[in-house]
Amino acid sequence: MSDIIQLLPDHVANQIAAGEVVQRPASIVKELLENAIDADASKIELIVRDAGKNLIQVVDDGKGMSETDARMAFERHATSKIRGTEDIFKIATKGFRGEALASIAAVSQVELRTKQKETNIGTNIYIEGGVFQFQDPVQTSDGSNFLVKNLFFNVPARRKFLKNNNIEFRHVIDEFQRVALAHENLEFSLFHDDEPVFRLRKGSQMQRIVDIFGRKLQPQLIPIKEDIIWCKLHGFVAKPEGAKKTRGEQFIFVNGRFFKSPYFNKAVQEAFEGLLLPGYIPTFFLFLELDPEKIDVNIHPQKTEVKFEDEHLIFALIRSTIKRSLGIYNVAPSLDFEKDPQLDELMQKTFPSKGNSGGIIKMPEIVVDKDYNPFLEERGVRQAEIQNLAEMYHQNISAEPSKINLFEDEDFDEDLMRLPNGYWLFNKGDRTLMLDLGRMHRLFVSENSKPTKKGATNSHALLFSLEYHMNEIEKNKYKSIKKYLPELGFDMKVAHESVLRIDAVPEGLKETQVMKFLEDLFEVLEYKTEEEFAQYYQNQWTKMQSKSRFDFIYKKDAEQLIKDFTALGFPEFLPNGKRCFYEVPFNDFKNKF
Repeated sequence: MSDIIQLLPDHVANQIAAGEVVQRPASIVKELLENAIDADASKIELIVRDAGKNLIQVVDDGKGMSETDARMAFERHATSKIRGTEDIFKIATKGFRGEALASIAAVSQVELRTKQKETNIGTNIYIEGGVFQFQDPVQTSDGSNFLVKNLFFNVPARRKFLKNNNIEFRHVIDEFQRVALAHENLEFSLFHDDEPVFRLRKGSQMQRIVDIFGRKLQPQLIPIKEDIIWCKLHGFVAKPEGAKKTRGEQFIFVNGRFFKSPYFNKAVQEAFEGLLLPGYIPTFFLFLELDPEKIDVNIHPQKTEVKFEDEHLIFALIRSTIKRSLGIYNVAPSLDFEKDPQLDELMQKTFPSKGNSGGIIKMPEIVVDKDYNPFLEERGVRQAEIQNLAEMYHQNISAEPSKINLFEDEDFDEDLMRLPNGYWLFNKGDRTLMLDLGRMHRLFVSENSKPTKKGATNSHALLFSLEYHMNEIEKNKYKSIKKYLPELGFDMKVAHESVLRIDAVPEGLKETQVMKFLEDLFEVLEYKTEEEFAQYYQNQWTKMQSKSRFDFIYKKDAEQLIKDFTALGFPEFLPNGKRCFYEVPFNDFKNKF
């Protein structure tokens, strides 16, 4: 029998390895940005086109590479970061595996221009599909300039599984943010389709967070800091009002490296226990500094998983530090463990109380004369007049109470009754049903709007325009959906820089709901396509209208809605499977008596 096991060609092995390192354009962005940081760059520029599908370019002013290093950098397991096995357990750089550039070159067309500061001329190298094409001398600036073109051009099966540009670019922004947040001492720029998205200056951590997520986040941030022998923790957490229902602004770093940890996220959640509504997630930016030998980042090629030697101690450190900061800034009650025990003794010696040898201070008392009446002395009001006023008062309050009932009609219908929790009880034949009028109205509206032709929603102009301050991410989302807004009833435009001016809103949307509605809109648009937006908006708008309309409703309106709902056949479920009503099991209640 002939042998069947054989070595794979290098280009095939590289394409297989690229499946773990290069999953989408954002994966390349992460690797190239981290390489620029390892090269001691002070200014890094990221340029992408078509969300990175056709071009990802990273330009830095770092150390650059020699002619030989530029060629060796694209070989598998070639790296300048480590030399031996012992170096794996004290890694201080972002990259170290030596797999990234080889994997990137295997599934794209890569061009590198690089030059060291001490040389007069640089080198230009071009690799296509993992196959070396040429290397020539070139005149270029100090540092490195990587151009990755036509991602997955030779693996069409991988390319067709990429999402649309909005989703892929959102992933690119995620990776850009993670790198930029951890290195506030560097300048970063991001351009998409020749449009500037971010221009981040050097500064403090607070400045970097505000530059990325907008000024509206700044008043909500609370600094946290703890410095112990084996670990340093610093960063910011947002006040409870900055919490959101979706994950997004939760960042945790160790030694400048972003990583994901549901375990440490739980520590933050526990620190906010009792301060957040169910389902809300706090916003936080946490930075850990530990001895590299205490952690292991060599878990996965993407390097977003980290193992800690003292995981439980770090959990307790994060939770207690955040709780203390929330107490200091009067967000949550806090026990004062740093109170000076000598303070009471000093107070007793300074202010001794009379007739008390123990030095215990007796609180002063206020004596009030209950019989004193200033009207008798100053205004000469006679006691008889006061008595007459008292009698008149008692006569008035003894009158019969008003029969006006703001919540029910006078001819009370026993078949329909409002419950304190906002639901209604309705006797339908021999059954008693608990109704959710909001869901019933939603179904009624959706059923009646099916045959009608789609048209523009009515809007009403605001007396005073509202201003919504957008961060760079929200500006990008706004650009992708602004063409839909006029037909939905909104009249808004970018007034200047990052300010969105709202002049008109759809009828039925309260002025106090506009800002919250926009925040929810941008929040949910994280990974939605433009085609999905219109359907989402319609569902969200119908839900908000139903909720606001049925917070309070008169009984006659409820009766009319039940009549309309009955004409539909009194369906029990919405299209999404939620119930419009439940039958109340009164027979089961009888057994309890």
